[in-house]
Amino acid sequence: MDLSHLVTIGLMPARRAPLTDADVDYFHKHGVERMLADIVNELAEKKPADPYRYIIDKLAPIAKGGAASAPTAPKAEAKPKAEAKAAPKAEAKAKAKAEPKAEAKKGGETKKGGKKEKAETALAVKNPSKGGGVEVKKADDVPLWYEQVIMKAELIEQYPVKGCFILRPWAYRIWELVQLWFDAEIKKMGVENCYFPMFIPKCYMEKESDHLSDFAPELAMVTKFGDTEIDEPVAIRPTSETAMYAAYSNWVQSHRDLPIKLNQWCSVVRWEVKQTTPFLRTREFLWQEGHTAFADKESAQKEVLQILELYALVYEHLMAIPVVRGTKTKAETFPGADYTTTVEAYIPATGRAIQGATSHHLGQNFSKMFEISFQDPADATGKKKEFAYQNSWGITQRTIGVMTMVHGDDKGLVLPPRVACIQVVIVPVGLKANSSEAEREEVRLKCMEYFGKLSSAGVRVKLDERENSPGWKFNYWEMKGVPLRLEVGPMDIAKGQFVMAKRNILDPKAGKVFGKDAQVAEDVQRTLEEIQSELYARALGERDERLASVNEWKDISANLNQGKLVLVPFCGDQACEEMIKDKTKEEAAEAEVMGGLKMGAKSLCVPHEDKYNVDCPSTCINPNCPSGKKVERRTLFGRSY
Repeated sequence: MDLSHLVTIGLMPARRAPLTDADVDYFHKHGVERMLADIVNELAEKKPADPYRYIIDKLAPIAKGGAASAPTAPKAEAKPKAEAKAAPKAEAKAKAKAEPKAEAKKGGETKKGGKKEKAETALAVKNPSKGGGVEVKKADDVPLWYEQVIMKAELIEQYPVKGCFILRPWAYRIWELVQLWFDAEIKKMGVENCYFPMFIPKCYMEKESDHLSDFAPELAMVTKFGDTEIDEPVAIRPTSETAMYAAYSNWVQSHRDLPIKLNQWCSVVRWEVKQTTPFLRTREFLWQEGHTAFADKESAQKEVLQILELYALVYEHLMAIPVVRGTKTKAETFPGADYTTTVEAYIPATGRAIQGATSHHLGQNFSKMFEISFQDPADATGKKKEFAYQNSWGITQRTIGVMTMVHGDDKGLVLPPRVACIQVVIVPVGLKANSSEAEREEVRLKCMEYFGKLSSAGVRVKLDERENSPGWKFNYWEMKGVPLRLEVGPMDIAKGQFVMAKRNILDPKAGKVFGKDAQVAEDVQRTLEEIQSELYARALGERDERLASVNEWKDISANLNQGKLVLVPFCGDQACEEMIKDKTKEEAAEAEVMGGLKMGAKSLCVPHEDKYNVDCPSTCINPNCPSGKKVERRTLFGRSY
């Protein structure tokens, strides 16, 4: 039985009366020795302000007395002689088997035990305890660390359908904050919200062959209801181009009916056959999808970049994550689009990039398929028909996963203030068992005063008045990533100050700063902005350290294997890109690769900003390039999610 359980069972009866004999017998039955049962009884009677400290003080004499004085479990029933004789041997065997082998040291460094040790570690943390902190360090095993953080920070809960997860309120509130900001921005551009059905007729999907063939492997179809086969199977929305554009065809008769600017907030289903990861790759996910139609190409192309910049700001302004804005190569372009623009983020812990959001210019491809046409106003005869120019654009809940991977640490989640569900938590401190009622009331009133002032200033604030100890509360809110903690105690009140603990700084001493009582709102708001800026600066520094400009093939794999992204001269040819992917995978097979995933590099984008295109050679980096095309800009390559 661990300390948390001990305190819990001590505090539960503390709310009613001291333990009964039946309670004590219950503890004996579950392995709690008499002395510990007595401590629990005292907890119930005395109700100390800090039960954890009370238990530690009570157990201190036992600790000093050594192992011989330690509490023992209840004696087992007498065993038959043969069993008793065999038991020590069996126990010794089991002990020897359980103990890891001594780590071999070479050159002053510790050499790990290899596969067996990794398997034992994985087994220990695969099913982590429900309470407490993260049980694996981020640097040791990123996937297991990530799995524990999103569970223990109460972002998700498991669900019995593979690839589907429950978004708990803590995660959904982050998504709501992204939604509120982005929705307000697109409404400034004249975009309106709507909703289309999630079921898409197969005949709609078949109208654009490239579109259908790309989504076919992950398309979920409804083929029957009850025991009755459906005459025409329907797809569950993987994206809504084909669902929406038949309606657009009915709505557009003249150029005066354009532009159409619609957006919907919904979920989509893509029946991923690959390994799924919460937020990053799931079978159902939340997103927004915008679908617009214009009478002229110039207006449509202008909007593509406007939306792309908003997506970049979701990451940079809200999430404190730097991104590279760029255009996808032909091989990575959205099916049915003329071109795709993207924002690409970077995960320093794994050395891999991840696509953040995309804005596509569809040209007239879909409008011709769905007859979204109008009379050309420049044609005097009134007979010439023109087709609309279209865009589609979307961002998903993946933002939450990227934020967790980039900013999270060994204590758990780290939330940038602008997307934090709670930006500030107030925790009363410094109250002891012998503190007077007057002191307690003074602290309570000061906490309430700060809560009121911060709320009035627009800060999302929480006052934690639960009976748990301050240390327990610190750990709880650190795990959930709350950016700033205010510690308010009698001594601070007397000095006219309070303590602020910044979540983005792992060292608890370095992360503490003082605020003045008279300007609590100003000091807190300034510190929140500091945290936002510090998170972005750190992420930018880590990303930029891992960006390398490479001109010759011999340097490409060496940089990729160190977890870097590479800016290379590339011709843009699809066949050439496939060769680069295969060759880098082959070269990684025998090399030590950061993150351990020996995969080929793929093109991420052709960056828009000139700072990524310094001294670009005119020859493709692939020495066996089949196209022979002249290179004009560098392309960003890397290993990617």
